Amino acid sequence: MVTYKLPRKAAALVLVLLALAVAARWAWQHISRPWGAQAVSFTPASRQCGQEGPLRYCVHRAAGGVNGDVLYHLHGRNLEAEVWNDPTYFTALLQAHWQNAGLLPPTVISLSYGAVWLLAPKGQAEHSGLLDTIWPDIGAIEARVGQPKRRLLMGESMGGLNSLVLGLSQPQHFDKVAALCPAVYLDSPFTPLSQSREAMVRTGADPRIIFGIWQLSRSYVSNAEEWRRFSPLALIEGDAVQEARPSLYLSAGLHDRYGLYEGTERLAQHAAQRGLPTEWHPLYGGHCAIDIASLGGFLVR
Repeated sequence: MVTYKLPRKAAALVLVLLALAVAARWAWQHISRPWGAQAVSFTPASRQCGQEGPLRYCVHRAAGGVNGDVLYHLHGRNLEAEVWNDPTYFTALLQAHWQNAGLLPPTVISLSYGAVWLLAPKGQAEHSGLLDTIWPDIGAIEARVGQPKRRLLMGESMGGLNSLVLGLSQPQHFDKVAALCPAVYLDSPFTPLSQSREAMVRTGADPRIIFGIWQLSRSYVSNAEEWRRFSPLALIEGDAVQEARPSLYLSAGLHDRYGLYEGTERLAQHAAQRGLPTEWHPLYGGHCAIDIASLGGFLVR
Protein backbone atom coordinates (compact mmCIF):
# COMPACT_ATOMS: atom_id res chain seq x y z
CA MET A 1 0.00 0.00 0.00
CA VAL A 2 1.32 3.40 -0.97
CA THR A 3 0.83 6.12 1.63
CA TYR A 4 1.18 9.83 1.03
CA LYS A 5 2.38 12.29 3.61
CA LEU A 6 2.15 16.03 3.32
CA PRO A 7 5.43 17.87 3.59
CA ARG A 8 5.86 19.54 6.95
CA LYS A 9 5.40 23.02 5.52
CA ALA A 10 2.21 22.01 3.70
CA ALA A 11 0.84 20.36 6.83
CA ALA A 12 1.62 23.44 8.88
CA LEU A 13 -0.11 25.59 6.27
CA VAL A 14 -3.23 23.39 6.41
CA LEU A 15 -3.33 23.71 10.20
CA VAL A 16 -2.96 27.49 9.98
CA LEU A 17 -5.80 27.70 7.45
CA LEU A 18 -8.04 25.54 9.61
CA ALA A 19 -7.26 27.70 12.64
CA LEU A 20 -8.05 30.85 10.66
CA ALA A 21 -11.34 29.35 9.44
CA VAL A 22 -12.36 28.46 12.99
CA ALA A 23 -11.37 31.91 14.24
CA ALA A 24 -13.28 33.60 11.41
CA ARG A 25 -16.39 31.55 12.14
CA TRP A 26 -16.17 32.35 15.86
CA ALA A 27 -15.70 36.06 15.10
CA TRP A 28 -18.64 36.13 12.67
CA GLN A 29 -20.92 34.38 15.16
CA HIS A 30 -20.12 36.99 17.79
CA ILE A 31 -20.26 39.97 15.43
CA SER A 32 -23.56 38.89 13.86
CA ARG A 33 -25.36 38.39 17.19
CA PRO A 34 -27.62 41.19 18.46
CA TRP A 35 -25.48 43.81 20.19
CA GLY A 36 -28.17 44.90 22.61
CA ALA A 37 -31.86 44.68 23.42
CA GLN A 38 -34.73 47.14 23.13
CA ALA A 39 -35.58 48.37 26.62
CA VAL A 40 -38.95 49.73 27.73
CA SER A 41 -39.22 53.23 29.16
CA PHE A 42 -41.18 52.86 32.41
CA THR A 43 -40.94 53.44 36.14
CA PRO A 44 -40.19 50.09 37.82
CA ALA A 45 -42.35 48.98 40.72
CA SER A 46 -40.90 48.78 44.20
CA ARG A 47 -39.90 45.25 45.14
CA GLN A 48 -39.65 43.25 48.34
CA CYS A 49 -38.74 39.58 48.12
CA GLY A 50 -38.93 36.72 50.57
CA GLN A 51 -39.11 32.97 50.97
CA GLU A 52 -41.94 30.71 52.11
CA GLY A 53 -40.43 27.25 52.36
CA PRO A 54 -39.29 26.36 48.81
CA LEU A 55 -41.42 29.16 47.35
CA ARG A 56 -39.58 32.35 46.35
CA TYR A 57 -41.82 35.41 46.06
CA CYS A 58 -41.46 39.10 45.27
CA VAL A 59 -44.08 41.75 46.07
CA HIS A 60 -44.20 44.59 43.54
CA ARG A 61 -46.07 47.84 44.11
CA ALA A 62 -46.35 50.49 41.41
CA ALA A 63 -44.82 53.86 42.21
CA GLY A 64 -48.10 55.66 41.47
CA GLY A 65 -50.16 53.48 43.80
CA VAL A 66 -52.16 50.25 43.56
CA ASN A 67 -55.87 49.43 43.34
CA GLY A 68 -56.27 46.88 46.15
CA ASP A 69 -56.20 43.76 43.96
CA VAL A 70 -53.33 41.28 43.93
CA LEU A 71 -52.05 39.71 40.73
CA TYR A 72 -50.11 36.49 41.25
CA HIS A 73 -47.59 36.16 38.42
CA LEU A 74 -46.29 32.68 37.56
CA HIS A 75 -43.23 33.01 35.33
CA GLY A 76 -42.13 31.07 32.28
CA ARG A 77 -39.43 28.42 32.10
CA ASN A 78 -35.92 29.39 33.23
CA LEU A 79 -37.04 32.71 34.67
CA GLU A 80 -37.40 33.89 38.27
CA ALA A 81 -39.60 35.85 40.64
CA GLU A 82 -37.57 39.03 40.04
CA VAL A 83 -38.39 39.15 36.30
CA TRP A 84 -41.33 41.57 36.77
CA ASN A 85 -39.11 44.68 36.52
CA ASP A 86 -36.94 43.44 33.64
CA PRO A 87 -37.00 46.35 31.13
CA THR A 88 -36.70 43.98 28.15
CA TYR A 89 -39.57 41.67 29.16
CA PHE A 90 -43.30 41.93 28.39
CA THR A 91 -43.98 42.76 32.04
CA ALA A 92 -42.24 46.11 31.52
CA LEU A 93 -44.56 46.83 28.59
CA LEU A 94 -47.52 46.01 30.81
CA GLN A 95 -46.34 48.39 33.52
CA ALA A 96 -45.68 51.10 30.93
CA HIS A 97 -49.19 50.63 29.53
CA TRP A 98 -50.79 51.15 32.94
CA GLN A 99 -48.60 54.17 33.65
CA ASN A 100 -49.24 55.83 30.29
CA ALA A 101 -52.99 55.23 30.60
CA GLY A 102 -53.07 56.61 34.15
CA LEU A 103 -54.44 53.32 35.51
CA LEU A 104 -53.91 52.04 39.04
CA PRO A 105 -52.65 48.46 38.72
CA PRO A 106 -52.84 45.58 41.19
CA THR A 107 -50.05 44.72 43.56
CA VAL A 108 -48.06 42.03 41.77
CA ILE A 109 -46.70 39.04 43.68
CA SER A 110 -44.39 36.93 41.53
CA LEU A 111 -44.06 33.30 42.63
CA SER A 112 -41.31 30.82 41.84
CA TYR A 113 -40.38 27.29 42.88
CA GLY A 114 -37.28 27.48 40.70
CA ALA A 115 -36.41 27.66 37.01
CA VAL A 116 -38.72 24.78 36.04
CA TRP A 117 -41.86 23.66 37.90
CA LEU A 118 -45.34 22.37 37.18
CA LEU A 119 -48.29 22.53 39.56
CA ALA A 120 -49.24 18.87 39.32
CA PRO A 121 -51.37 17.30 42.07
CA LYS A 122 -49.75 14.61 44.18
CA GLY A 123 -49.35 11.37 42.26
CA GLN A 124 -46.79 8.71 41.54
CA ALA A 125 -44.37 10.96 39.64
CA GLU A 126 -41.23 12.12 41.44
CA HIS A 127 -41.90 15.86 41.31
CA SER A 128 -45.68 15.84 41.70
CA GLY A 129 -47.52 17.54 44.55
CA LEU A 130 -46.78 21.27 44.11
CA LEU A 131 -50.46 21.97 43.47
CA ASP A 132 -51.20 20.74 46.98
CA THR A 133 -48.70 23.11 48.59
CA ILE A 134 -49.04 26.37 46.67
CA TRP A 135 -52.31 27.55 48.22
CA PRO A 136 -51.03 27.19 51.82
CA ASP A 137 -47.90 29.06 50.68
CA ILE A 138 -50.04 31.85 49.20
CA GLY A 139 -52.01 32.01 52.43
CA ALA A 140 -48.80 32.49 54.41
CA ILE A 141 -47.73 35.30 52.07
CA GLU A 142 -51.08 37.05 52.39
CA ALA A 143 -50.81 36.82 56.17
CA ARG A 144 -47.76 39.09 55.78
CA VAL A 145 -48.85 41.47 53.01
CA GLY A 146 -52.62 41.58 53.65
CA GLN A 147 -55.67 40.04 52.01
CA PRO A 148 -56.52 41.52 48.58
CA LYS A 149 -59.79 42.89 47.33
CA ARG A 150 -59.59 40.45 44.40
CA ARG A 151 -57.08 37.75 43.49
CA LEU A 152 -55.90 37.55 39.90
CA LEU A 153 -53.61 35.01 38.22
CA MET A 154 -51.34 35.50 35.24
CA GLY A 155 -48.62 33.40 33.65
CA GLU A 156 -46.81 32.91 30.36
CA SER A 157 -45.73 29.67 28.69
CA MET A 158 -44.96 27.24 31.55
CA GLY A 159 -46.47 29.84 33.88
CA GLY A 160 -49.54 30.08 31.65
CA LEU A 161 -50.15 26.37 32.08
CA ASN A 162 -49.54 26.64 35.82
CA SER A 163 -51.99 29.55 36.04
CA LEU A 164 -54.68 27.50 34.35
CA VAL A 165 -54.07 24.44 36.50
CA LEU A 166 -54.20 26.48 39.70
CA GLY A 167 -57.08 28.71 38.63
CA LEU A 168 -59.24 25.87 37.32
CA SER A 169 -58.41 23.48 40.18
CA GLN A 170 -59.16 26.08 42.87
CA PRO A 171 -61.41 28.59 41.05
CA GLN A 172 -63.08 29.73 44.27
CA HIS A 173 -59.89 31.61 45.17
CA PHE A 174 -59.41 33.63 41.96
CA ASP A 175 -61.55 36.18 40.15
CA LYS A 176 -59.52 36.28 36.94
CA VAL A 177 -57.00 34.05 35.19
CA ALA A 178 -54.84 35.27 32.29
CA ALA A 179 -52.95 32.48 30.51
CA LEU A 180 -50.52 33.69 27.84
CA CYS A 181 -49.18 31.11 25.37
CA PRO A 182 -50.03 28.31 27.85
CA ALA A 183 -48.78 24.79 27.09
CA VAL A 184 -52.24 23.33 26.42
CA TYR A 185 -52.45 20.30 24.12
CA LEU A 186 -55.20 18.07 22.78
CA ASP A 187 -52.88 15.07 23.22
CA SER A 188 -51.04 13.90 26.31
CA PRO A 189 -47.46 12.69 26.81
CA PHE A 190 -48.92 9.17 26.94
CA THR A 191 -50.52 9.10 23.49
CA PRO A 192 -48.97 6.83 20.82
CA LEU A 193 -46.06 8.25 18.86
CA SER A 194 -48.07 8.13 15.62
CA GLN A 195 -50.74 10.36 17.17
CA SER A 196 -48.12 12.77 18.49
CA ARG A 197 -46.57 12.91 15.03
CA GLU A 198 -49.95 13.80 13.50
CA ALA A 199 -50.32 16.59 16.06
CA MET A 200 -46.88 18.00 15.23
CA VAL A 201 -47.72 18.00 11.51
CA ARG A 202 -51.09 19.61 12.21
CA THR A 203 -49.73 22.37 14.48
CA GLY A 204 -46.31 22.98 12.99
CA ALA A 205 -44.69 22.28 16.36
CA ASP A 206 -40.93 21.73 16.61
CA PRO A 207 -40.45 17.99 17.36
CA ARG A 208 -37.48 18.70 19.65
CA ILE A 209 -39.62 21.05 21.74
CA ILE A 210 -42.55 18.63 21.92
CA PHE A 211 -40.41 15.67 22.95
CA GLY A 212 -38.77 17.88 25.57
CA ILE A 213 -42.18 18.91 26.93
CA TRP A 214 -43.38 15.31 27.06
CA GLN A 215 -40.20 14.26 28.89
CA LEU A 216 -40.58 17.10 31.40
CA SER A 217 -44.28 16.36 31.92
CA ARG A 218 -43.57 12.72 32.74
CA SER A 219 -41.55 13.81 35.78
CA TYR A 220 -44.73 15.44 37.17
CA VAL A 221 -47.47 13.08 35.95
CA SER A 222 -46.96 9.35 35.59
CA ASN A 223 -49.94 8.13 33.56
CA ALA A 224 -52.94 9.20 31.49
CA GLU A 225 -55.26 9.40 34.52
CA GLU A 226 -52.90 11.73 36.37
CA TRP A 227 -52.61 13.80 33.20
CA ARG A 228 -56.39 14.22 33.18
CA ARG A 229 -56.24 15.64 36.72
CA PHE A 230 -53.65 18.13 35.41
CA SER A 231 -54.90 19.07 31.93
CA PRO A 232 -56.80 22.39 31.63
CA LEU A 233 -59.02 20.83 28.96
CA ALA A 234 -60.29 18.37 31.58
CA LEU A 235 -60.31 20.83 34.48
CA ILE A 236 -62.53 23.30 32.58
CA GLU A 237 -65.33 20.71 32.72
CA GLY A 238 -65.36 20.61 36.54
CA ASP A 239 -68.38 21.63 38.61
CA ALA A 240 -66.25 23.93 40.78
CA VAL A 241 -65.32 26.02 37.73
CA GLN A 242 -68.95 26.31 36.73
CA GLU A 243 -69.92 27.48 40.21
CA ALA A 244 -67.07 29.98 40.73
CA ARG A 245 -67.05 31.26 37.10
CA PRO A 246 -63.66 33.00 37.04
CA SER A 247 -63.02 35.29 34.07
CA LEU A 248 -60.48 33.91 31.59
CA TYR A 249 -58.05 35.64 29.24
CA LEU A 250 -56.36 33.31 26.74
CA SER A 251 -53.89 34.16 23.99
CA ALA A 252 -51.60 32.24 21.65
CA GLY A 253 -49.57 32.87 18.50
CA LEU A 254 -50.60 31.11 15.29
CA HIS A 255 -47.00 30.15 14.52
CA ASP A 256 -45.91 29.19 18.02
CA ARG A 257 -43.20 26.52 17.71
CA TYR A 258 -44.59 24.83 20.82
CA GLY A 259 -47.71 23.87 18.86
CA LEU A 260 -50.04 25.10 21.58
CA TYR A 261 -52.36 27.28 19.49
CA GLU A 262 -54.98 24.62 18.78
CA GLY A 263 -55.15 23.44 22.40
CA THR A 264 -55.54 26.98 23.72
CA GLU A 265 -58.19 27.74 21.11
CA ARG A 266 -60.07 24.58 22.08
CA LEU A 267 -59.91 25.60 25.74
CA ALA A 268 -61.37 29.01 24.89
CA GLN A 269 -64.19 27.33 22.98
CA HIS A 270 -64.99 24.99 25.88
CA ALA A 271 -64.93 27.87 28.36
CA ALA A 272 -67.32 29.93 26.23
CA GLN A 273 -69.64 26.94 25.76
CA ARG A 274 -69.84 26.56 29.53
CA GLY A 275 -70.80 30.21 29.85
CA LEU A 276 -67.57 31.42 31.48
CA PRO A 277 -66.54 35.04 30.84
CA THR A 278 -63.78 34.42 28.30
CA GLU A 279 -61.51 36.58 26.16
CA TRP A 280 -59.73 34.68 23.40
CA HIS A 281 -56.92 36.55 21.63
CA PRO A 282 -55.50 34.65 18.64
CA LEU A 283 -52.35 36.45 17.55
CA TYR A 284 -50.26 36.39 14.40
CA GLY A 285 -46.83 35.60 15.78
CA GLY A 286 -44.59 33.09 17.48
CA HIS A 287 -44.16 31.87 21.01
CA CYS A 288 -45.60 34.26 23.58
CA ALA A 289 -46.75 37.00 21.24
CA ILE A 290 -48.81 39.15 23.64
CA ASP A 291 -51.38 41.91 23.10
CA ILE A 292 -50.40 44.26 25.91
CA ALA A 293 -53.35 46.66 25.63
CA SER A 294 -56.08 44.02 25.91
CA LEU A 295 -54.19 42.16 28.67
CA GLY A 296 -53.66 45.37 30.63
CA GLY A 297 -57.34 46.23 30.36
CA PHE A 298 -58.47 42.77 31.43
CA LEU A 299 -56.34 42.87 34.58
CA VAL A 300 -57.57 46.23 35.87
CA ARG A 301 -61.29 46.10 34.98
